Amino acid sequence: MGLSVEDHIAIQQLYARYNHAIDFGHADDWAATFTDSGVFNSGQGTFTGTDQLKGFVAGFAAQLKARHWTNNLVLAGDGQTATGSCYLLLWRLQTGQPTNLLISGLYNDTLAKTAAGWRFTNRAVTPDAA
Repeated sequence: MGLSVEDHIAIQQLYARYNHAIDFGHADDWAATFTDSGVFNSGQGTFTGTDQLKGFVAGFAAQLKARHWTNNLVLAGDGQTATGSCYLLLWRLQTGQPTNLLISGLYNDTLAKTAAGWRFTNRAVTPDAA
C-alpha cells in the first residue's frame, strides 16, 4: 500500500512546521520534526539526535534571520516509511536592506510514521552549484 491522502497532508504539514520552527528559532519544535535519533546534514555539518538538532537551531537563529521556502514536494512510501524530496530557497532577511536569496538547493529526506505522527529520520541539504 502506498501513502494515503492523509499521509500526504500530514507530511506536507511536517515540512511546513519544520520551516516555521527554524525560521522563528523554536529549537524544541524544530527538533520535534525529527525522530529522537534523527539526522540532519546541513551541507556544512551533520547533527544527530535531539540535543544536537536543538543546538543547530540555536546557532542558526543567532547567525541570521531567514525564511525557508520549499516547493515541488515529491513523496513515495508504504504508509509506515517514506522518502521525500523538495526544492529549497533560503532567503536572508536584513533590517533596512532588501531580502536576498542565500541558498537554493534540494532537500532529500527519509521519514517514519511514529506514534506522534510523521517525522524525519534523515534530512540532507544539497545546495545548487554556484
